[in-house]
Amino acid sequence: MNPTDRPVLCLASASPRRRELLSQIGVPHIVTGANIDETLRQDERARDYVLRLAREKAVSVRRGGQALPVLAADTTVVLDGLVFGKPYDRADAVRMLGRLSGRDHEVLTAVALADARGVQVRLSSSTVRFRALSTEECAAYWETGEPRDKAGGYAIQGFAAVFVESLNGSYSGVMGLPLFETGELLRDAGIACWGGAGGRF
Repeated sequence: MNPTDRPVLCLASASPRRRELLSQIGVPHIVTGANIDETLRQDERARDYVLRLAREKAVSVRRGGQALPVLAADTTVVLDGLVFGKPYDRADAVRMLGRLSGRDHEVLTAVALADARGVQVRLSSSTVRFRALSTEECAAYWETGEPRDKAGGYAIQGFAAVFVESLNGSYSGVMGLPLFETGELLRDAGIACWGGAGGRF
C-alpha cells in the first residue's frame, strides 16, 4: 500500500496491530479511536459481548461525524465460559496465564463495519493451546511489558509465541483483526483490498 493513497476507511482502533493487519491487505485508512464503556454486562455471553463492543465502537465513531466507512474490532479470551480481558496488574496477568497454562482456550474477535447501509458484523473463533507454564515464566513475561494491554494477558505475535503449542483458527483473528472476515465486510461494502490492484477483491 502506498502511504500517499487516499484513505477509503476509518479504523476505530488505536491498536498498532490492527493498523498493521489492515495495511497488510492494502487498505488505505485513517485512525479514530472509539471511546465506549467496555464493561461486561451481567450474564452476558462472551460472543454477545465482543459482537456488541465491535458494533458500538464502529457506530460511535460513525455517529461522531466520520464520513468514511468505519471498521472496528474487539477481542476477548474465553476459558471455562469466563471472559479474560486485559490484566489489571502483574498479579492478575500471572493468574490469567496460570489458568491458560497447559489448556485450550477460545479467542473471539468480532469485526464490524458501519457505513451508509448500517452496521454489518462478523465473528472469528479460534482455539489456542498453551504448553505448561511455570509461575516464574508468567512473571518474567509480565516484565517484558507485552501483556499489559492484551486480552488474556498475551500477544501471540510477540514473545508469547513460544507458549503456543497449537492454533486452530485464524492467526490474524487472535492478533485482533481477522482478515478473512474483514475482507468479507470490505468486499460487501465495495472497498477493494490490495489497493484495488488487478480489480476489486
